[in-house]
Amino acid sequence: MTGIKRNLEDKINKLLDFFPAVIILGVRQGGKTTLAKRLKPDWKYFDLEKGSDYDLITRDVDFFFKENPGQIIIDEAQMFPGLFSELRGIIDKNREQKGRFILTGSSSFELVKNVSESLAGRVGIIELGTLKLNEFFSRPLSPFYKIFETSLSPSTLDYLKNLEPAISHSRVMDFFLKGGYPEPTLAGNDEFYFTWMENYFRTYIQRDIRGLFPKLNIAKYRRFITMLSSLSGTIINRAETGRSLDTSEVTVKEYLDIAHGSYLWRNIPSYAKSVVRSIVKMPKGDFRDSGLLHFLQKIHSREQLMTYPNVGATFEAFIIEELIKGLEAKMVSGWDYYYYRTRSKAEVDLIIEGNFGVLPIEIKFGLKTKAGRLTSLIKFVKDNNLPLGIVVNNSDEVTLLADKIIQVPAGLL
Repeated sequence: MTGIKRNLEDKINKLLDFFPAVIILGVRQGGKTTLAKRLKPDWKYFDLEKGSDYDLITRDVDFFFKENPGQIIIDEAQMFPGLFSELRGIIDKNREQKGRFILTGSSSFELVKNVSESLAGRVGIIELGTLKLNEFFSRPLSPFYKIFETSLSPSTLDYLKNLEPAISHSRVMDFFLKGGYPEPTLAGNDEFYFTWMENYFRTYIQRDIRGLFPKLNIAKYRRFITMLSSLSGTIINRAETGRSLDTSEVTVKEYLDIAHGSYLWRNIPSYAKSVVRSIVKMPKGDFRDSGLLHFLQKIHSREQLMTYPNVGATFEAFIIEELIKGLEAKMVSGWDYYYYRTRSKAEVDLIIEGNFGVLPIEIKFGLKTKAGRLTSLIKFVKDNNLPLGIVVNNSDEVTLLADKIIQVPAGLL
């Protein structure tokens, strides 16, 4: 696993040149610790889930940082919320010194709040997901993501036409099935993979969530996550979900926030800036790792995957995560993601907006996508006077499907 180059490595090194500290956030077992150690193998390492390290740091924080004024990695920083206010004082004593600390955290609840309140302007924040397609197959980040470095324009279409997918359809499907948790996926052993997934999910519920939310009904939350794995890519009807769980709509919202904050689920807001007024404003969401989703849905083979009724929705979630991971790896600021749906059922799966402009993206599971299935995308591009829209599918080549609408194979991402 240490040999896997992550797309975020260059960005983290740049942020260490800009800030005294960098914090890497992300799901448990996503590779945060491995990445930090790979980047700075000579730095001292402390794990706040290890009793002796926790005691060493918390017993006398001032003394610890006097002995360790820099070049240290502190893992699972959320275990000691007071660390961030202490670190502010340490950093401010020598504000000009950059690249002193790397912290990791696997829960974004109080952690992000504490970072925002205590370390604003002093820390670069990075979100690390599970492995991206190119990382697993030891390929560099696709040149596709260069389109976000400048303003989108008609010339973007010409640039995309010259790109070719580096990863075959078959490999995309294999990765889509198993997902990107590094340890079980890289092992290449099915028996180990399924055992690891089972234990991972149990640990997430019984240790992580129980520890963070001791008053939570763990049995119901476990049922909720399993149910959520079948609802990826949809607008969650909280009232209906609450009835299925025999709980309130308010509790379902709390469960969704917990799943989002622990990086299992991604809440995607509605795009409210369109010229069309009759938009659906409720957020939808996606399960963030396709492998864990398929495990919870008992999908263990590509044959089962091909006959899964919701495969289109799970593929949509998979591609959305691939795109977001790719953008996270670039030094592009001020961007965000949305979905678009009107009350008349016009829909665009993903809209990425930033200093580069607005890019609508439709995601299709099939090999071919006819222009007739792209009415909503075409209309969105026209209504908002955009230079292009993208269709991501399982085709083998980049090609124009309609005026300003270009097809991009999943293997190019």
